[in-house]
Amino acid sequence: MKQFVEKNKKIFYFDSKERYSPYDFGNTLLNLLEVNSYKNKTIVFLCIGSDRATGDCLGPLLGYKLSHLPSKNYVVYGTLEEPVHAKNLKETVSRIYSENNNPFIIAIDASLGKASHVGYYTLGEGPLKPGAGVDKDLPYVGDLFVTGIVNLSGLFDQMLLQTTRLGTVMTLVDYICQGISHCMYLMRGRVMEKTNP
Repeated sequence: MKQFVEKNKKIFYFDSKERYSPYDFGNTLLNLLEVNSYKNKTIVFLCIGSDRATGDCLGPLLGYKLSHLPSKNYVVYGTLEEPVHAKNLKETVSRIYSENNNPFIIAIDASLGKASHVGYYTLGEGPLKPGAGVDKDLPYVGDLFVTGIVNLSGLFDQMLLQTTRLGTVMTLVDYICQGISHCMYLMRGRVMEKTNP
């Protein structure tokens, strides 16, 4: 795990080539949730992206997997069946606030980055700016954010998203899903400890 501070925000980088990185990710996610007082809030994973471009399908694939995990103590928006993308993001955020009591939103999206960071996934405090890599003007969203760096950033970012390797995306989806699952497992354990001292 690498940690950077960008624009006064902590951002943690996890390498999908490191086998135990999902556990580091899950532990860090739980720590950030506790620091940001998630209790008495509804945890919402907002998985942003489109299933029509390989590089942009990280969000819907992850949302699909998260929505099928057993013993969920969170809500998911953005799946393969109902993706959340540029055209319905604002409407979906409004729905989140109307359908959930005091939502704590973790926004998740694919991103482009340096060649040396392709295959990394990040976790950070504060909102996510979706679509920034492809010059889309979308609102900032989320209390925390997760990104999967699926390809390098360059002159033809939209084309890079179309030609991203599915293997890279699936590895990131699997690792992020494992990390979230680990975090939720730890969270349930802490709740059980408090209720059965």
